Amino acid sequence: MIIRKKTRKIQVGPVAIGGDAPIAVQSMTNTDTRNVEVTVEQIHQLEQAGCEIIRVAVLDQEAATALRQIREQINIPLIADIHFDYRLAIASMEHGAQAIRINPGNIGTADKLAKVVDAAKLHQVSIRVGVNSGSVEKDILAKYGHPTPEAMVESALRNVSRLEKLGFEQIKISIKSSDAMTTIAAYRSLASQCDYPLHLGVTEAGGLIAGTVKSSVALGILLSEGIGDTFRISLTRDPVEEIRVGFELLRALHIRHRGPELISCPTCGRCQINLFGLAEKVERYIQHMKTNLKIAVMGCVVNGPGEAKEADLGLAGGNGMGILFKKGKLFKKVPEEKLFEVFTAELEKMEENRLAQATRQNEP
Repeated sequence: MIIRKKTRKIQVGPVAIGGDAPIAVQSMTNTDTRNVEVTVEQIHQLEQAGCEIIRVAVLDQEAATALRQIREQINIPLIADIHFDYRLAIASMEHGAQAIRINPGNIGTADKLAKVVDAAKLHQVSIRVGVNSGSVEKDILAKYGHPTPEAMVESALRNVSRLEKLGFEQIKISIKSSDAMTTIAAYRSLASQCDYPLHLGVTEAGGLIAGTVKSSVALGILLSEGIGDTFRISLTRDPVEEIRVGFELLRALHIRHRGPELISCPTCGRCQINLFGLAEKVERYIQHMKTNLKIAVMGCVVNGPGEAKEADLGLAGGNGMGILFKKGKLFKKVPEEKLFEVFTAELEKMEENRLAQATRQNEP
């Protein structure tokens, strides 16, 4: 059983981070924030996938101004990502950002940081102190030689101290490296030295395969040790994939469950149906579903029937056909060409029944 490190609770809009709040899954848009229509469309796709907090890049005043229209059309908290220009941080909060991500070390002089903090207090906005291995201050780099875990932690705590001296404590911290082991060591050290909520991530992790592996190793280890209150899986990919990987990571650790769990076999020479294509179609199909159904898509009669029987709805492939199991019992035989249609129709029925049951249970 994972015992989470106790951290302070802060707010990102209506979403609580830290304390006893659920670990939140975040992402970041890759659209031009100034293009409100395209940005909102991508955020809606992320919301459907389960994204709970969204961050957008604010490169100029036009992007900061666009935040108002974006926030009015979405349903999850909006974070503004700021670098270098303190005026963009202030403008973002004035136009509806519910949190900002800054590196106080590159936001400017003490008086400029004070103005940012004043605006955060006025608009009840939380601040993420975000330190990456590429943004550690020069004097700290000179001390350690390169962005070691110790260097990143020292940078983060120095910048948190700057906010604390201004009377501000609605803070969460991230210290991301592109190296998984450096990330793990840095967060372990930081978690032992403060009780602020931590946002986890491996920065610039790579594409779907490399990024998923590196992020899952680093974040999986940290989350299993009770470290982390929110996270992003960073992928050079459609950000919707980040959310899918994020929730699968939480599911694997038995921390949170969202939507159906799909079990499918890697196939072998016994498989006599196009299981790759079928499993991929099923995996994409269930992304819109909300209940925690257990689904099995298996390729042959060796492990297939056993796994399928353990699922709420299972399929075991045969010679050009499939056998469906519902709740462990043989349900029907279906020709291969109709498997996806019949299988997903049954899934929808089970989803509707569970949602209806949940509604009845919540009725007074």
